Amino acid sequence: MASVASIFATTLTRAAGLDLNEGGEVLGNGETLYCLNSPTADKIPESAYFGLIDWLRIRTKDDPELVFSYAREIRGNDLGALGLAIKSAPTLRESLLRLERYFRLLTDTAVYSLKEDTDPVLFALEARTPDRPALQLRDECALAAIADNIKAFGSNDIEFDHVSFRHDCRGDPALFEAFFGCKVHFGASDNAIAITPDLLNQPNKLGDQGISDFLTQHLDTEIRQLPDPSSLKDEVLDHLASRLSEGVPQASDVAMRMGMSERTFYRRLADENLSYRDVLRDAQLSLAQELLADSNCSIAEVAFLTGFSEQSTFSRAFKRWVGEAPAQFRQLSL
Repeated sequence: MASVASIFATTLTRAAGLDLNEGGEVLGNGETLYCLNSPTADKIPESAYFGLIDWLRIRTKDDPELVFSYAREIRGNDLGALGLAIKSAPTLRESLLRLERYFRLLTDTAVYSLKEDTDPVLFALEARTPDRPALQLRDECALAAIADNIKAFGSNDIEFDHVSFRHDCRGDPALFEAFFGCKVHFGASDNAIAITPDLLNQPNKLGDQGISDFLTQHLDTEIRQLPDPSSLKDEVLDHLASRLSEGVPQASDVAMRMGMSERTFYRRLADENLSYRDVLRDAQLSLAQELLADSNCSIAEVAFLTGFSEQSTFSRAFKRWVGEAPAQFRQLSL
């Protein structure tokens, strides 16, 4: 069953001027107004969380001020080790990468992803639950909180290129633009904060590589303890599949994208009896087989898309891996 860190529910309730106690009761002036039917220790079921959001939406008549109040209320320190790791990361890029990687410690109802293959760069929020009205308020609160905290821990004034939401605006768009300090697009293709690429290298006020690495190691331990955790190999394969066309990335670059030091990255792979070269080969082979079997790409295009600069080099490597030349493999796959 999907769940959500209770800090999100208690903060949203507080932003609405109410209190959420440990028994799951929402109190106003000492009177019980709503009940989650779930205790609020650590995490709560997604049904309880989204039920609370729906109730608050009706109570506040979808007032955008609830979104802005929530964003100002929740701080990085409220998120424990993850919040501290985000603040102490040396640069904004590394802060966002830590949030991308470790957000599932807080919930499995959504994921963040830093998309650097666009200009401006997008820090996108993607739902992992069926669509429902409560998601609109959840998405607004989430991006507003990220934006407000980025401005708090960044060392210089940060101006976003724009912010976008997939849903239509239910109020006055000017209120959102005043809060974010930029254009806000509704009915867009992404729930995302758009950032100019140069801002990613901006240092953070409290950036400290040593502290950040220490906290990252702690987060790695926590994430390995989650039920049915995916292996690091699976995460690296997913990362490489979308980036091989840009050339084969260095292990240090992949480690940074994974939110860890290069040393930790190599150690984690060794724990799975793997090397970076092993995972890179598997990523190239899997993608090459998929493209050869299910696309109209030429052999030269397949070579490029799998990170090879020369078709001949790709062909030799592919034959070494599977015992057949790419053209033979394609013919047998038809």
